[in-house]
Amino acid sequence: MLLGGLAHAAEPAKQPPPFAWQSGEPLIRPPAGTRLFGVKDPSIVHHDNRYHVFLTTAGRDGWGMAYASFAKWEEAPDATLFMLEQSPIGPGYRAAPQVFYFAPQKLWYLIYQGGDPMYSTTADIADPRSWTAPKPFYAAVPDVVKDAQGRAAWLDFWNICDDRKCHLFFTDDNGRFYRAETAIERFPQGFSTPVVVMHEKREDLFEASNTYKIAGTQQYLTLIEAMGSRGRHFRAWTADRLDGTWRAIPGIEMGVFAGAGNVMFNGRVWSEGVSHGELIRDGIDQTLTIDPCQPLRFVYQGLDIEPGRTYEYIELPYRLGLITATGPNAISQMCPK
Repeated sequence: MLLGGLAHAAEPAKQPPPFAWQSGEPLIRPPAGTRLFGVKDPSIVHHDNRYHVFLTTAGRDGWGMAYASFAKWEEAPDATLFMLEQSPIGPGYRAAPQVFYFAPQKLWYLIYQGGDPMYSTTADIADPRSWTAPKPFYAAVPDVVKDAQGRAAWLDFWNICDDRKCHLFFTDDNGRFYRAETAIERFPQGFSTPVVVMHEKREDLFEASNTYKIAGTQQYLTLIEAMGSRGRHFRAWTADRLDGTWRAIPGIEMGVFAGAGNVMFNGRVWSEGVSHGELIRDGIDQTLTIDPCQPLRFVYQGLDIEPGRTYEYIELPYRLGLITATGPNAISQMCPK
C-alpha cells in the first residue's frame, strides 16, 4: 500500500472511435445510350477550383479509362465523360488510374494498369487530349510477381513519394501487398525489385490499395480492399515511414475503414459494399497528403445491383459515389490541436 491510500491501476489507453460514414446517391454513372455497363476505380484531385476525376470504364468493347471534371458535387451527374482512348493513351486494356502532380518535373502523371504498370504525363490536367502515349515502369515483369504458371500477378498500382524516394505499391489479388522504390530524382525510372510488405488471407487483403501522408504528423495511412459477407470493404493500416511496418489501427475490429457495416445512406441503400476508391487529398502533389483536421471524404465505386438479375463480371453495374466521415475517428484524432 502506498502512503496516503491505495495505489490506482493505470488507466487503459483510450481506443479511437470506429469510422462512420454517410453516402448520398450515385454521382457518376455510364451515360445513357452508350455501350458502357459501369464506371469504376476513381482517382481524384481538386485543382484550379475544379474536381478532376479519372476512372475505369467497363463496356461492350472491354475496359478503358475516362475523364470528367466539375466545379461542384451537384454538377457531377451531368459531367461529360471524355474517353481517354481518344488521347495518345490510345485504345486497348487500360484500367485503375491514379493521378497526381509531380512537382519536381512540373508534370501531371496518370498511372494505370495496361497489364503491367504504365504511365502517361501532361502539363495540363484540364486537357484530356494532351496525355502522352503509355510507357512502362519496368522493362520486364519481375519474377517475384509471377504466379506458378509464369503469368504476371500484379494490379492496382499506386505511387507516393516522400522527400527522398518514390514508392510504388500494388497488390496481387491473393493476399500480398508489395512495394518498390526509386530515388525521387530518377522517377519514373529505376524502380527496385518489388518486395512483399504484408501478407494475409486473400479475402482480407485483396486489391485497390491507396496510401497517403497524414498532414501535421509523421504517419502514413494505407487502405486496402477486402471481401466479406456484406460485399467489399476497406481496411486501414498506419506506418511512420513508407518503407516501414504497417500496423492495424488498434481497437477497430479487422481495421475496418469503410463498408456496409459503417456507411449510412441518405435515401435508398444503393451500394452493395464500398469498393475501389480514393480519399480526397489536401493538395495535388506526389506526397498525397490528407488533412486530419477536415472530415474525410472518399470517392468509391458502389455496386447498384438490380434484384434478381445475374451479371457477367464486365456487366456489373458499378457507379461512383461519395462517402463523408461523420464524427471523430482514428484519423481525425491525429489533428494537431
